[in-house]
Amino acid sequence: TSTFLSQKPKSELVRTSLRLLTSSAYRLQSECKKTLPVESCPTTDIQLVTQQVIQCAYDIAKAAKQLVTITTKENNN
Repeated sequence: TSTFLSQKPKSELVRTSLRLLTSSAYRLQSECKKTLPVESCPTTDIQLVTQQVIQCAYDIAKAAKQLVTITTKENNN
């Protein structure tokens, strides 16, 4: 783990972004598992799973962008 993530973030914005990043990553993993032959069943709605994967990926990108923006501002101060 990087030093940044192992330290307790001071900023509430950073904590919020990290929570979004972590929860979205877990959701993404869970949704992707549904597409595996072992986990999938005849009732699996692949279109719905695909939409969920896209939403998770979007949330991860959003959280990462927030973290970059916050840390860039903090480093410039």
